[in-house]
Amino acid sequence: MADVPHRPDARPLSPRALYEEVAERLRQQIFSRRLEPGSWIDELKLCAEFGISRTPLREALKVLATEGLVTMKVRRGAYVTEMSTADVAQVYHLLALLESDAAATVATRADEAHRERLRRLHARLETETGDRDVFFATNEEFHMALLDAAGNRWATQVVTDLRKVMKLNRHHSLFKHGRIEESLAEHRALVEAILARDGEAARRLMHAHFDNGLAAAA
Repeated sequence: MADVPHRPDARPLSPRALYEEVAERLRQQIFSRRLEPGSWIDELKLCAEFGISRTPLREALKVLATEGLVTMKVRRGAYVTEMSTADVAQVYHLLALLESDAAATVATRADEAHRERLRRLHARLETETGDRDVFFATNEEFHMALLDAAGNRWATQVVTDLRKVMKLNRHHSLFKHGRIEESLAEHRALVEAILARDGEAARRLMHAHFDNGLAAAA
């Protein structure tokens, strides 16, 4: 049997880089508020906690800075990004544009499998209002499933990044008393419009959903 020529690009893939694992651990600490918005990130403390050198930690911080979760300040180090009122309004504005467009697309073009997936996710939401953390997770899964059904990977990429940043908001709209029930009713109407294949109603309802969320977060 003939020898297979060596190819420099044929080497085995390496396991996930350490800095990526560190970035994910930091991401979860930020989302869980172990690292509060506006707080200074103590690199030495984290290196000791994770049992790593400063090189993978700093690479991880660069990743989070690109995502908008961390702000690097000259000669002062890294800080967890703090959302201003203007930041929150701008994020909601972009999400409203992208997700209302996706809702219209799904209502008019999505196949039955995608519609059924959204219907099932909404049915789960209806049963999860008593557990805020579970409701938040399913709510995000619903919104990302909608983007997936719309089939625009660029919109999905942008929304994924925006939703990470939105978790920094200290005054998340769903924290407001009664907002979960209002949000659920808005989702219910949206799903009805999607199942009825009413694209313009779906667009309008999704945009209103974000307008109401921003008002609650103010």
